[in-house]
Amino acid sequence: MAPARLVVLISGSGSNLQAIIDACSRGEINAEIAAVISNKADAFGLQRAKNAGIETRVLSHRDFDSREAYDAELMTVIDSFAPNLVVLAGFMRILTANLVQKFKGKMLNIHPSLLPKYQGLNTHQRAIDAKDQVHGVSVHFVTEELDGGPVVLQAKVPILSDDTAETLAKRVHEQEHIIYPLVVKWFSEQRLKMEADYAVLDEKQLPAHGAHYSE
Repeated sequence: MAPARLVVLISGSGSNLQAIIDACSRGEINAEIAAVISNKADAFGLQRAKNAGIETRVLSHRDFDSREAYDAELMTVIDSFAPNLVVLAGFMRILTANLVQKFKGKMLNIHPSLLPKYQGLNTHQRAIDAKDQVHGVSVHFVTEELDGGPVVLQAKVPILSDDTAETLAKRVHEQEHIIYPLVVKWFSEQRLKMEADYAVLDEKQLPAHGAHYSE
């Protein structure tokens, strides 16, 4: 099977990008990262990509008059690398419907909560404030609904009595770096796909909350 071609979109440090780069270099994922695209020129993830010999592009949203105009150009740039899969790894932009439709079933995102809980921002603090005992992270297909696409895989993290948003986030990140490369691996092996409103792994429909990762 030919290696899958990935395009990764980032806005920041790119720690999940690094986890995927490392998994590809170890041969755990049958894929090559064709390009890393950022909307911020100072994103450290761009340096991670360059260190790994991966092509990079910066497309600043400040250079465009509208979200639609930005996403139209982003679509063109992504398309130029002919990816099988688009991976959102801390890309802090809400995508337009046109862009999502273009890559429907071929775009993944990672979100730091046990979806459908805590869509949007500040998930760690919200989980603590709600006195939840368990928090976690979800990898899901991207649809027009923000953080609302079919969930593929979740990992749970206990909330400790003395947790702050920062300490909780650190433990969630550790799980992110395990499950995101795993889901990319499944997709690259053609084991994972998206149907109408659910994910399918190894020809079996996954439940609404996706599969559960346990070490």
